[in-house]
Amino acid sequence: MALKGMLLSLAMLPLSQAETVLGIYIFSRHGDRTPKILAPTNLTSLGADEVFNSGSYYRSRYVAADASSPVHGLSHDTAALQQLTVTAPVDNVLQSSAQAFLQGLYPPASNASAQELRNDTTFAAPLGGYQYIPINTVDNSFSGSQPEDNPWLQGGSGCDLAVASSNNYLASSEYTTTYQQSQSFFQNLLPVINTTFNASNANFKNAYSIFDYINVANIHNKTIPASDLLTDDTLHELQVLANQHEWGLAYNSTDQIRAIAGATLAGQIVTALNETVTGHGKLPVHIQFGAYAVFSSFFGLAQLPAVSDDFTGIVDYAASMSFELVTNATVGSGSSGFPSPDDISVRFLFSNTSAAQTAPRAYPLFGQDETVLPWTRFVSEMNKFAVSDTADWCRACGVTTGTCASTFGGSSSGSDGNPTATKSPNGNGISLPVAGVIGALVTLAVVLGAEALIYFLSGVTLVKKSTLAAQTGATTAGAKA
Repeated sequence: MALKGMLLSLAMLPLSQAETVLGIYIFSRHGDRTPKILAPTNLTSLGADEVFNSGSYYRSRYVAADASSPVHGLSHDTAALQQLTVTAPVDNVLQSSAQAFLQGLYPPASNASAQELRNDTTFAAPLGGYQYIPINTVDNSFSGSQPEDNPWLQGGSGCDLAVASSNNYLASSEYTTTYQQSQSFFQNLLPVINTTFNASNANFKNAYSIFDYINVANIHNKTIPASDLLTDDTLHELQVLANQHEWGLAYNSTDQIRAIAGATLAGQIVTALNETVTGHGKLPVHIQFGAYAVFSSFFGLAQLPAVSDDFTGIVDYAASMSFELVTNATVGSGSSGFPSPDDISVRFLFSNTSAAQTAPRAYPLFGQDETVLPWTRFVSEMNKFAVSDTADWCRACGVTTGTCASTFGGSSSGSDGNPTATKSPNGNGISLPVAGVIGALVTLAVVLGAEALIYFLSGVTLVKKSTLAAQTGATTAGAKA
C-alpha cells in the first residue's frame, strides 16, 4: 500500500522540461590546405571533405528533422536564408571551406526545392537541388583579406597596437631564450626543408612556417627528403615550438590588445546571439570561418587554458567551436512564445578536429565551474574584453586613418544598457578602446627601445603593414592565419 501511494505521488510530480536550443554561433577553422610558404594557398580535396563532414555533423545535431539537439523553428531540408548568416574573410581557403561546410549542413534538396511554373513545368536547382547559401565577407577593419596567404596576421588586421604588442613578444626574454636553445634543432632539419628554407631561415622565428611545411608534406607527399630525421619525437618537438611561438604572438594576459582578433570575435558572437534573443529566434543560426590565431586569442581571453593547456596549442584543420543558446522553459510559437532572457543560457562546445571525427565537448568559460551559464552572465563576462564595433576597434587599436578617421574620438555605440557594450577587460573601469589610447603612448616607447634588440637577436624588423605584405616566404616573421 505504501509503495502504491509513493508511486501515485511521483506520478503527480511535474515532468522536467526538456532543453530547447534557441540559436547557435559556430566558428570554424578551414580544412586541410596547401602550405602557406608556397602561397597562394588552396583548399585540398581532403580539406573540403573535412569541413563537409563537419557540416554534416552539425546538421545531425541542429538542423535535420531527427536532429539530436534541433534548433527551434529552423527549416530542416531547405535553407531559409532569413534564418542563417554565414561569414568569412576574403580568402580562397576560408571561403571554399565555408561552401563545403554548407553543403554538409544543407545538402542538395532534390525534389524539395522543385518549383512549378505557370505552364505546369517543374524545375529543380542544378546538381540535384544544390542550395545556394550566400557567404558574406567579414569587415576588413577586423580581419585582413587573404589571411591564409598573409604570413603575419596582426599586420594583415591593421591593428597598430596589436602589431606592437606581438612584436613585444619577439623582444622578450622568453622568445630570445627559446630562439637560442632551439637553433640547433631547426638547423638539423635543413636536409628536410632546404628546398624552401635556407640556413638563415631555419630558426624559431619561422617555427610555424617550418611546422606547417613539414605537416603538409607528411599528409600529402609520398616521398620527403631525409624523412628519417622526422621521428615522432622530432615532430612532437616541432609542434611544441610552433605552439609556443604562435601563442606568444596571439595572447598575453597582461597586454590584451594582442588578442584583438579574439576580442573582435567575442563582440561578433555577443552581437549575433543578442540578435537571436531580441529577435525572438527569427535569426537563429550564425556561422563564421576564420584563422587559427583567432581561436588562440579567444581562448586566452576566455580563460580556457585554465581548463587545459591544450587550449594554448594551434587548433587542427576543421576545428570548430559552438555557442548554444538554450532554455528549459516552455517555448511556444511566435514572439509571445519565446522565453525571457532570464530563462536563456549559453553552452560552449569545442572540437579540435572535424566535428564528424570527434564530437564537440562542453567546456567552462571565464574560469567558471559550470558549462552552462545564464545569458546575462555570459554577456557580462564576454563584454569584459569584447570589441563590438568599428569605433571600439579603432580606439582599441590606436588607428586614426582610413575608416577610423571618421570614428576615432567619437562615443562608442555601446552603453551600460546595451548587451553589446564593451566593458573593462581588467575590471578596472578602463575599456579596451580607452586602454588602447593610453597604450599607444606607452607601447611606442617600449617598441622604440626594443627595436634594436629584436633585430640583433632574431633578425626580426618592425615594419609597416605595406612592407609586410610585400614580403613572402620564410623571410617574414609572425603569426600565420
